Amino acid sequence: MYGVPRTLAKVRGQYHMRNTGSALETDWRNPAINDSGANIALIGCGNFAYSNIAYYCTRFRRGSIRCAYDPVGQRAISLVRRYAGVYAARDPFAAIEDSAVETVFIASNHSTHAEYAIHAIRCGKTVHIEKPHVVSRAQLSDLIRACKDHPESKVFLGFNRPRSIHFRRLMRVLGDEAGPSMINWFIAGHALDPDHWYFSDEEGGRILGNLCHWTDLTLRMVGVDRAFPIRVSGLKPTGSESDYVVTMEFADSSLAVISFSAKGHTFEGVREYLNVHKGNALATLMDFHLSITDVGDRKTRYRSWRRDHGHRAAIEATFAASEPESLAMIAESANLFLGVREAVEAGVPVFLESAWR
Repeated sequence: MYGVPRTLAKVRGQYHMRNTGSALETDWRNPAINDSGANIALIGCGNFAYSNIAYYCTRFRRGSIRCAYDPVGQRAISLVRRYAGVYAARDPFAAIEDSAVETVFIASNHSTHAEYAIHAIRCGKTVHIEKPHVVSRAQLSDLIRACKDHPESKVFLGFNRPRSIHFRRLMRVLGDEAGPSMINWFIAGHALDPDHWYFSDEEGGRILGNLCHWTDLTLRMVGVDRAFPIRVSGLKPTGSESDYVVTMEFADSSLAVISFSAKGHTFEGVREYLNVHKGNALATLMDFHLSITDVGDRKTRYRSWRRDHGHRAAIEATFAASEPESLAMIAESANLFLGVREAVEAGVPVFLESAWR
């Protein structure tokens, strides 16, 4: 599914996560590396940072990582050692402020994303914020204010799927059609233990931790300018924090349903199935591996060599500081996933006005 090199990185990532302990008391400098002019800081050194962000950054340019921080100091050291970084930092804010750092990747716990991002934006850095970029409306307001006050800072979001070749092809097809869309997602997610940190109140749960991927994609398919106001409804079974059905009615009369189920372990990881109908176009997307489009009498099938969730393209865009996210998308994507959580928790429909206009 991933190719040999990335599969090995994922395996190493599992061993990397066995590191435990507390934060570093002093910076740890890599004895094997001189200060080579590396310009990337990683805040958060979990499995995703290790096997995706650091993996791709060092494939784009070896020696690109300057520093890394994690509250488990040994994980920062493990990442810096593996990817030839310069030092593991004891203080995340000092790492962000390092004058040699130009780009900051934030992959820490969800509740801390906005705080680190705002600090990096104020320092004028290029910033990549893993999903979700905020966990509250107060954080969203502060983040948007920082972006407006520091337009020189380029901001990227960790929604990798929009940069997948499959999604880009789909958007070209939908862009040629007029009228509202009918969108249906079914996702089988990872089973998580009840005490997993995702379920902490301050972290936003699985809606902000997982479901936000597909609310973001849905908003992009409809279009920010045509989406609001949105009527959002949500259901979850009593006692479950991992199973949801969400419906969305958009201003342009588009309708979307997202069904998210996490009942066991799927051998091939997260499974994703999309069906969409707009104008003369019917499209199906399966696991970001196979896409089928029918437009009139023309049928097109595209199968990638392996699954393409857009991770490489998303990280490369930040690495090259090209095509940053618009302020409108930063605001409205969060507006929607926060609204979905509000609707599910309240058990009644929520009407979302634009957070940007």
